Amino acid sequence: MTLNEYEKKRDFARTGEPKPEAGANTRGQAVFVVQRHKSSRLHYDFRLEIGGVLKSWAIPKGPSVNPSQKRLAVMVEDHPYDYKDFEGVIPEGEYGAGTVMIWDEGTYAVVEGDAAAALAAGVIKMVLDGKKLKGIFSLVQTRMGGKDENWLLIKGKDDHADREEDILQRKPDSARTGRTMEEITQQ
Repeated sequence: MTLNEYEKKRDFARTGEPKPEAGANTRGQAVFVVQRHKSSRLHYDFRLEIGGVLKSWAIPKGPSVNPSQKRLAVMVEDHPYDYKDFEGVIPEGEYGAGTVMIWDEGTYAVVEGDAAAALAAGVIKMVLDGKKLKGIFSLVQTRMGGKDENWLLIKGKDDHADREEDILQRKPDSARTGRTMEEITQQ
């Protein structure tokens, strides 16, 4: 997937989403962002910086800190690096119309090797250091139904795992601004 697909789906004269050529990592560590996205259906977009873009997966039920809850993560088009800063409303009539919140953000490190090689192999085991998500997580490509875009997001068994907590309910607001989805929608 490339940024061409991202660009074809958007009219940048109408949407505040960043253009494909914008941005570069100046932090040194690879970043991740989880955006809560209320479009036709509520879902969470999990994005990892790999190779100068944000590799992206839509997670219908959102991430979990319970290792026994495997979450379907459907790989979608790459997004530009600057998309990590997008929190706002995509206008009606545009692709993905609805409200986008930065639900979590931080840095990550792949446990072994590099992220591009792990992505190509279909297993990304990483340590997240976010404001909400911490510790070991894995993205595992399943090829369910013969589809390469189907992956699972799985929380590792570590000190940050919790079989009882629903982190989505306990920490629903923006990690960046503290706003609710309703407040972002009404901006």
